[in-house]
Amino acid sequence: MTASDLRTLYDYHYWATGRHLEVVGRLAPEAFTQPVAGAYGSVRDTLVHVLSVERGWVARCGGPERGPRLNPADYPDPETLTRAWTEAESQTRAFLDRLGDDDLGRVVTYAGAGGAERSMPIGDLLLHAATHGVHHRGQVALLLRELGHAPGDVDALYFAAGRRGVEAW
Repeated sequence: MTASDLRTLYDYHYWATGRHLEVVGRLAPEAFTQPVAGAYGSVRDTLVHVLSVERGWVARCGGPERGPRLNPADYPDPETLTRAWTEAESQTRAFLDRLGDDDLGRVVTYAGAGGAERSMPIGDLLLHAATHGVHHRGQVALLLRELGHAPGDVDALYFAAGRRGVEAW
């Protein structure tokens, strides 16, 4: 993987997340925080988890500091969460723009589960940070459907076709 490939992956990640956030912005306030299903329960809590994890991994790799794990209660409505995503995207893109191919192989050490010391290359950790969101966007799509909202297609094929100005199918 090259730094350019990684930036393209994040382009897709932010495009897909943005499509979900557009739908989330139409939710009634109580639906945004309503426990529905899944490990995190609500649309808000699931999206805050994704944002928190992404910011944590990017920080471990030398990007902007996240601080403590994000608390869903700090995002009472879709607007505050969308602002946080927009800010994180801007900061992450600026960080990714400074990375070259050689940087992706640099190994960082971090605290793993239970505080155990782990080491991995930056490229692998940033790949995880972006693809972790794919898993949870699937959960958010299900939660949105359960709340009566269709989130639309966010497959990479639609992203790639849109960038080229062609139909996906």
